Amino acid sequence: MHDLSLPDDVAHRLLARHDELAQISEGGPGVTRVFATAEHVQALALLRQWMDEAGMTTRVDAIGNLFGRWAADPVAGNDPKVLVLGSHHDTVRQGGRYDGAMGVLIGIACIEALAAAGKRLPFHVDVVAFADEEGTRFATSLLGSRAAAGIFRAEVLAWQDQAGIVMADAMRAVGFDPDAVASCAYGKGSVLAYVEAHLEQGPVLESEGLPVGVVTAIATGTRHRFTVKGMAGHAGTVPMAKRQDALAGAAEMVLACEQVAQTAESVVATIGQIQVSPGAINVIPGEAAFSLDLRAPSKIGHDDARARVLDRLSAIAVQRGLVLEHQQLYDSAGCVMDEAIRHGLARAIAALGHPVRELFSGAGHDALAMQAVGPVGMIFVRCKDGISHNPAEFVADGDILVGAEVMLRFLVEFAPPKAA
Repeated sequence: MHDLSLPDDVAHRLLARHDELAQISEGGPGVTRVFATAEHVQALALLRQWMDEAGMTTRVDAIGNLFGRWAADPVAGNDPKVLVLGSHHDTVRQGGRYDGAMGVLIGIACIEALAAAGKRLPFHVDVVAFADEEGTRFATSLLGSRAAAGIFRAEVLAWQDQAGIVMADAMRAVGFDPDAVASCAYGKGSVLAYVEAHLEQGPVLESEGLPVGVVTAIATGTRHRFTVKGMAGHAGTVPMAKRQDALAGAAEMVLACEQVAQTAESVVATIGQIQVSPGAINVIPGEAAFSLDLRAPSKIGHDDARARVLDRLSAIAVQRGLVLEHQQLYDSAGCVMDEAIRHGLARAIAALGHPVRELFSGAGHDALAMQAVGPVGMIFVRCKDGISHNPAEFVADGDILVGAEVMLRFLVEFAPPKAA
């Protein structure tokens, strides 16, 4: 047991910092802060300032992850392991101010509380702000946490954003080093656990009147890009029966994706991007490209839906005389949260007087990558109307503070497993 809680000044800063960090954005509605941009670098500088002020030792790695370390108690020995807290600080376009950022800011607040009490733990604590979780710019998620976990795929450094900028070049332009991404990985056996606080991004906690919940698992998911190629032609002279309209074919394929998901158990399919070429009002589209985000609670359910989608889309292409090209951008087999961490988080919630609610996550999180270096756990914090990835995203101040108190209590009471 412990008597630590967030001091009033720490709680005040935690809440105010969400608004301050949200000012670092490309502009427009909500918050837009994407990988390897001026806004990314600005956010790192501000977060690093707050970590430095809390007494952490800070560093930015080659991919643009920011780490703040609260060193272990000297009595822990010469080579203590590390418990990692945090989340990501990037956003989707026109997103909210809490997704990802809240987990980073809660981690900083926990260290501030330890510093105020003059308390060191028998292990290092790293607070991390991952560089890119959303995959907004380069269509592949978890860049930062994959690098930290040592599972970064070097081939994505050659991928381009929608402006044709290569990822490696974008990184160099802001001072990161694509040639040194391998150096970002934690050493084998050095991580005790990765634990994250995140807004729920769904309606369950709010509907049950609960401020926080314990995550049990994360869904299996893949992301795809399909390019449909037909024949561009004059809008007034090519008869309907003679057309090879790439957009009409893509539209039928989009609906097929929706139909597969609607007829499968708990599968969700989202088409969030579509591009048409040549894009003239009086020209039959010769090419159309669209994305697919496909998720399911189980790998079996996901893989079945994926196979059905590919079969349906191929059949549509053949029927319409179109060429279909497919690229898989991202693949995650899902994640089951560590039982001991789940129980520790549940004890912290119960000790604060709240019912313990376990939840499954349909959204992907950095824990998907960090499970490669150690056990993982998460809590969800209630959000209004379940809205996220939207400027209307909102988490009440009181719920943020409950989430922070849960993480602080878990941190102080965490007992590293004894070496065999």
